Amino acid sequence: MRIESAIQKLFGAAAARYAASDYHAGGPDLAAMLLAVAPRGDERVLDVGSGAGHTALAFAPHVREVVGLDLTQAMLDEARALAVRRGIGNLRLERGDAMALPFPDASFDLVTCRVCAHHFERPKRALQEAARVLRPDGRLVLVDSVAPEDPAQDTFLNAIELLRDPSHVRDHSVSQWLRCLDAAGLPGECRQVWRLAIDFDDWVLRMATPPQVVAVLRGMLADATDGVRSGLGVRSGEGAGFEIPIALFLATRQQV
Repeated sequence: MRIESAIQKLFGAAAARYAASDYHAGGPDLAAMLLAVAPRGDERVLDVGSGAGHTALAFAPHVREVVGLDLTQAMLDEARALAVRRGIGNLRLERGDAMALPFPDASFDLVTCRVCAHHFERPKRALQEAARVLRPDGRLVLVDSVAPEDPAQDTFLNAIELLRDPSHVRDHSVSQWLRCLDAAGLPGECRQVWRLAIDFDDWVLRMATPPQVVAVLRGMLADATDGVRSGLGVRSGEGAGFEIPIALFLATRQQV
């Protein structure tokens, strides 16, 4: 419950900023998700952790129906407003938890989940739920920030993520996600990894990170080891920021 409460509090306050975020509205991974699944047009899609609805709205014109699910009502309100402005009529929005999806077994052809899985307190459970609601041979397309395989870089990235956003749980590595997918009956592959350049000021502003924590984060970037600095593209001082790996996974529900 601690993580759920933190997510609703923090993302409720930040909903409008996420609705307006250039990356969330149109990052390269959004188009890549559509390209990876090549919708036929008759699919029923569940977008888990829908946030301000950018992924659901990108898929809606290409499928029969999209259901967007999120824990935070303010995010769903932003998604609904965006859908109205764009004239999207086949999007349904529901409040719910990725760890306990409120849908029958085998009720979707496709499940999408974009840049929210690092908030899952029980990622294995979330994947099992995705597998449950998928029809046989249904597909999951998962995009999330991922930790480097190098332990020092992993520790640094997850530390700054958690300091900036207390609802962060973990950026898992590509190999960890692949093992989790396989264990959930969703064998898959990592199709692509991007290095997303993060502007420090925008990053902390989007979550309204307290000034004292911002100062700590600036210090961590300035004091990063050479290995972390090169591995994560860390920039300190004026124009501070870093690069975060974003991975796209495509998995298929096994036949029962």
